[in-house]
Amino acid sequence: MNVRLVKDQKIKVLNTQDIWQVMQQVLLRENKIRRNQEHFWIVGLDNSQKILFIELIGLGAVNRVNANPPDVFRMGIYKLAVRMILVHNHPSGTLELSNDDLNFTDRMIKVGQLINIEVIDHLVITEERYKSFADEGLIEQLRKSGLYQIVDREKAELQQWKLDLERKKAVQESHLEIAKKMKADGIDIDTIKKYTGLKKWDIKGL
Repeated sequence: MNVRLVKDQKIKVLNTQDIWQVMQQVLLRENKIRRNQEHFWIVGLDNSQKILFIELIGLGAVNRVNANPPDVFRMGIYKLAVRMILVHNHPSGTLELSNDDLNFTDRMIKVGQLINIEVIDHLVITEERYKSFADEGLIEQLRKSGLYQIVDREKAELQQWKLDLERKKAVQESHLEIAKKMKADGIDIDTIKKYTGLKKWDIKGL
């Protein structure tokens, strides 16, 4: 689920404090009940370190949320992100990193290397504090670890997945161009939706 950002949140990221301030605001938007669940977000950055998007890709139990590489990198490929920051909250209030946190981050770093989206940090946050893998030196350690080296079969699967997603993106962009021209010609939204397959809010936003 894409997180709607206000203009002030589409910032250039200079350090982990910048990301923490934005993500604290995102977390505090949630009601008290939802804040007691673990959330997992992806923050996509462009070449200038500006935030392109924040996407909530997982909402789990009190101490667990699951995500896989396609979930993590799909929006990054679609939005042409070149760097990515992983963020999840600990509802318990502790900032202690688990082995699962480390192993998951390691795997995402290795997948990112393969598809040219660099995972530059992973933040664990609470309502009041945060811990950064990069600030702790863990991102560099995990980059050099011998774990989760992607084998040939996985490489082929990931590259095919990326190619399929890029093809779908090209089709989507083609439909958007057609819809834009139809809308300019005064054709009603229901007719545009019928012939392009786009959602009404996408058409209205053209």
